[in-house]
Amino acid sequence: MKNELETAGQLDSHVKEEIASMLYFYSDHCAPCLSLRPKVIKMVEEEFPNIKLAFVNSEKHPKLPAQFNVFSNPTLILFFDGKEYRRESKYISIPQLAAEIERPYRMIFED
Repeated sequence: MKNELETAGQLDSHVKEEIASMLYFYSDHCAPCLSLRPKVIKMVEEEFPNIKLAFVNSEKHPKLPAQFNVFSNPTLILFFDGKEYRRESKYISIPQLAAEIERPYRMIFED
């Protein structure tokens, strides 16, 4: 998969080196994970193109979700300037998530 992270170093770099980043923790055997993925990709590409989205397969790399205290799939974690801003798990509303992201995103990228 595109933008798949597989090591702790890759996760740390993704979070620390980007102004805005999002981690999507998923499993291939999780129906909500599979149905939510294209919606999240579309939201980021169309509404928040400066957020760097990356994916972590929790099933293949179980130590990686533990590093971020992720205990269920899907889990999305949004970071601004290396700090966790928002965390959503399981049943995620895309419109609600977009509304939560919009204000800080605009403040950072639309000066």
